Amino acid sequence: MRILLLEDDTQLGPWIAGGLREEGHVVDHFEDGKDALIAAMGQDFDLLILDRMVPGLDGLAVLKSLRASKDSTPALFLTALGEIDARVEGFEAGGDDYLTKPFAFAELSARVGALSRRRDGGDAAEAAKTTLRYADLTLDLLSRRCERQGEQIDLMAKEIKLLEYFMRRPGRLVTRTMLLEQVWDMSFDPTTSVVETHISRLRAKIDKPFGEALLRTRRGEGYVFGQ
Repeated sequence: MRILLLEDDTQLGPWIAGGLREEGHVVDHFEDGKDALIAAMGQDFDLLILDRMVPGLDGLAVLKSLRASKDSTPALFLTALGEIDARVEGFEAGGDDYLTKPFAFAELSARVGALSRRRDGGDAAEAAKTTLRYADLTLDLLSRRCERQGEQIDLMAKEIKLLEYFMRRPGRLVTRTMLLEQVWDMSFDPTTSVVETHISRLRAKIDKPFGEALLRTRRGEGYVFGQ
């Protein structure tokens, strides 16, 4: 899994990150909440491990911002705030689990594994869908047929893949880098206009003839499909 770790303790943070990496995970470690939020908004993670008390934005504020942007990545709070009220606050903010300090790494590892299995089950169900629907737009991946308001839309192979990527992430910010990596299998290349070109063509087909835009641009950030 790719894990975002927000922990500002100079000893605990590297210890957690090192242990998770030894178990085969990829860990992006941040000590500042603002930096962690920027990373989580721009990249896909499989799990968030968030300390409640860190510089910048605390872990609670980071998760609230992500949930407001429709990011459903599983989140584990790791904190010294163990009171019932603090735990309830964490769950109400969208947290999936809560582990108080001090803790044994074996317990953290077990909880990470449990959240991973839960996510894999949900992702498998989502990935198994062959017909995607949003509002009045339908994409059938088996027949490669796209319709909006009952009218068939002819899409090229790459446009289908691009639309599928967006339709599986309604309401979530999708960056240019994410599209290059996931749709075109390319590392970041600032010189190519392939994303912008295909986005323009896709909009001309799924939005322009129907009056209401589903695919919107957030200037300087990326794209959002749906509400």
